Amino acid sequence: MALGYDRPLFILAFDHRGSFQKKMFGIPGDATPEETQTIVDAKTLIYEGFEAAVSAGAPDGAGLLVDEQFGSEVARAAKAAGHIFAMPAEKSGQNNFEFQYGDAFGEHITDFDPAFCKVLVRWNPEGDTEMNKNQGEHLARLSEWLHTNDRKFLFELLVPAEDVQMARVDGSTDRYDTELRPDLMVQTITEIQDAGAEPDIWKIEGVDDRGDCERIATTTQRGGRGGVACVVLGRGADDAKVDHWLRTGAGVPGYVGFAIGRSIWWDALKGYLDGEFDRGTAAEQISTNYRRFIDVYRGA
Repeated sequence: MALGYDRPLFILAFDHRGSFQKKMFGIPGDATPEETQTIVDAKTLIYEGFEAAVSAGAPDGAGLLVDEQFGSEVARAAKAAGHIFAMPAEKSGQNNFEFQYGDAFGEHITDFDPAFCKVLVRWNPEGDTEMNKNQGEHLARLSEWLHTNDRKFLFELLVPAEDVQMARVDGSTDRYDTELRPDLMVQTITEIQDAGAEPDIWKIEGVDDRGDCERIATTTQRGGRGGVACVVLGRGADDAKVDHWLRTGAGVPGYVGFAIGRSIWWDALKGYLDGEFDRGTAAEQISTNYRRFIDVYRGA
């Protein structure tokens, strides 16, 4: 199987686990069976919004990202329906990448048979060198397994700021995002590739300058990796910011779409849980938000 991905891809992401449980439901630690069922139902509602979007004409490339912990039923349903879907391999909430299911990661991927196996990785080239080395070894192992077994690798890259970097920009996260993060992302992508990990698709945090998108895409495709693709990550930002990131990336060679989560479903789901919306209204709002972001990207 050739490295990369050459079709449009619009991912509705709801594989959030620890952060979802804590921030949406206020549940610390392990959820009770009753609490777990409430979270499972919430994921099912988001999936209902995705299905409504498909029924309303969402284009080819519509897909979803859901976890096994709370979304196994959704994953099975998506597979049965023939939808594009991805599932995560990483343990939730860890700064240092770890497999959710340890050495059994391959068994879980084979069982659910997603179109893509996804990882979320926090890596700063000026950060913990030993942690980055350890992550690189795990990621190379996963990459080799996936490609040996003809499976696609979806890589979500976060480059969290180090204290010394924030000091350079006087503590401004906006300045970090515009002045430092793009160069750090280029360096990080190179380090991860050199460590032996070979993503087919990179989920890239939004950047404000089209030239930075071009540099990032060029880096993901360096050294004979011409088929590798990028998608824009939403980061839970407001609609105006996400729209800007989508328009910045759309049309850049190598960019094929987006992976957006909370910006699509958070308010609708919160409204449903708080009793402001009925289930059908919440699902329709998710569908509308998702299709609007697709229109923004395609229109740009």
